Amino acid sequence: MKCPFCQHDDIQVLDTRVSEEGDAIKRRRRCVNCDKRFTTWERIELTMPYVVKKNGSRTEYSADKLRASLMLALRKRPVAAESVDKAVSSIEEKLLTSGQREVDSVFVGELVMAELKRLDKVAYIRFASVYKNFEDLAEFQDAIEEVGDGQELSSKA
Repeated sequence: MKCPFCQHDDIQVLDTRVSEEGDAIKRRRRCVNCDKRFTTWERIELTMPYVVKKNGSRTEYSADKLRASLMLALRKRPVAAESVDKAVSSIEEKLLTSGQREVDSVFVGELVMAELKRLDKVAYIRFASVYKNFEDLAEFQDAIEEVGDGQELSSKA
């Protein structure tokens, strides 16, 4: 490491501390040449896999896009923002632990559907209807029966 002030490469570490969150290391350093002090931070850099779309194109993973999809399905539903944050974290953890450099958008979609199914069944049906491209009422009926534990859709007179 070089001193940011004089570019000398003889640096001493004076103090090392772990951040309160435990996700970074803070080091106080001193340049032997100019005697100036500075702080450096060490953090884990995790790389999310690229998402391969159905048409074969590749795009960077976007937490904002994932959250927007969840929020759209959960619009006007009684689900706390904290629950959405946990769902996003859960999906990201599964993507990271997959160990893949690229994942299919289908895999991401299935992870989203699993989280929505757990959070809110109506949001799950909303998302599934677009994601699976429902074309008739029978497909809605099948999805509703799937989340309704076999309960049939009844029509009210």
